[in-house]
Amino acid sequence: MTDGTTAPHIHALYRYPVKGLSPERMPRVALDVGATMPFDRAYAVENGPGRFDPEHPRHLAKINFLMLMRDERLATLETHFDTESTTLTIMRDGRQVSRGNLATPIGRQLIEQFLGAYMKDALRGAPKIVSAEGHSFSDVSAKCLHIVNMASLAELERAVGRKLNPLRFRPNLILAGVPAWQEFQWLGKSLTAGSVGLKVFHRTQRCDATNVDPETGQRDLAIPSVLQRTWGHSDFGVYARVTTAGDMTEGDAITPS
Repeated sequence: MTDGTTAPHIHALYRYPVKGLSPERMPRVALDVGATMPFDRAYAVENGPGRFDPEHPRHLAKINFLMLMRDERLATLETHFDTESTTLTIMRDGRQVSRGNLATPIGRQLIEQFLGAYMKDALRGAPKIVSAEGHSFSDVSAKCLHIVNMASLAELERAVGRKLNPLRFRPNLILAGVPAWQEFQWLGKSLTAGSVGLKVFHRTQRCDATNVDPETGQRDLAIPSVLQRTWGHSDFGVYARVTTAGDMTEGDAITPS
């Protein structure tokens, strides 16, 4: 299905294996009830001594971790995560700068040493990669997917006067063929995406992370301010829980129910 299709459909699917680092496009995903996209925010990097306990994992505010809202230099790194080997590769300007197996102490140490040097001016102490079985380091405590609508993005582009990369908004699902801002009308309602059932439960209040261009790492806009000035709120995108397990593929139809 092409981007020119007018029927509501999935334009693209993304996951973010390490909180604050680059996305990975997923042509197809299998989702379980009450779960995130597989390996979405499965890892995070604590900024100095942290409070995350892998034996008793709980949601912590993003200020505990390296993140784009404050650490825009992260956007200049391109990362690739191999789920089979749990290996993270970090590239900069097309060149590999670090690689390590996140399931092993030495592999994590290799990545931590690189980030310790690369992000030294932003750190409160030595960085530490953290994870826990089944835990997701999302900005919200609920396990969910983040949805962004391309038509709403086009309206925002008109307000800022330039093209915007939808990855500024860290979406899991990018939708096309949906009227602008209709996603806000889905609050409390159910959707079918491919064979997956979803329920939209919250609008996404945007923070200063959206001011960072994901391609250059430059803090070049004031997106929350533009949203507030133009529409009277700083919301862009919605969160949805998986209510029926199934598969989603790029091009699959989106059907409100």
